[in-house]
Amino acid sequence: MTQEKQKLPKWFDGELYEEGNTVTNRFSGEEYELNNVELSMYDFIIGSVSVYETAGFNADPKIVKDLKRGLDWFRKHNAEAYMVLLD
Repeated sequence: MTQEKQKLPKWFDGELYEEGNTVTNRFSGEEYELNNVELSMYDFIIGSVSVYETAGFNADPKIVKDLKRGLDWFRKHNAEAYMVLLD
């Protein structure tokens, strides 16, 4: 999907990158090229996972909610990349 058609949701409070990049799944080694919007959301998701894993049951409910929203957004906007990188 092109950058013009993809928009980050209003709740997104991460950084919007100017350029995309290739991301490697740390478990499978598979790679996927993401545009700037997708990469911004991907990094937001990975950051949220890290915070959640560190905090465990004490995680801020907003982090959990935003993580779920981020995964839903990614699944909707690039299901193929979601399957390669996040599933």
